[in-house]
Amino acid sequence: MNRTRYSKDWKQIATAVKDAFNWRCSRCSRFYLRPGEKPSEQTLSQRRVYNLQVHHYNFDPSDNRRENLGCLCSGCHLYYHRFGRGNISPGQLSLFQSNGA
Repeated sequence: MNRTRYSKDWKQIATAVKDAFNWRCSRCSRFYLRPGEKPSEQTLSQRRVYNLQVHHYNFDPSDNRRENLGCLCSGCHLYYHRFGRGNISPGQLSLFQSNGA
């Protein structure tokens, strides 16, 4: 039996969060391709290494409250988990603003 703490609609939730963050990493501000977009200069291996993920700030994958979710690229996500911290607090999630870059 395959047990997971992620909800059945996790893909839809994750896509909605990525859309809300304009497909940008909250930590390093790198932009990522939306589904169906064509890559410009990235190789396939670069796209696999650098992908946008949705992170649960309280480390509980069953807690999908909006204030608990944020977007991190794979590198920043790994850094966050490795050191158990990050530079974004859950209270900052609704304050995300694009700097026009």
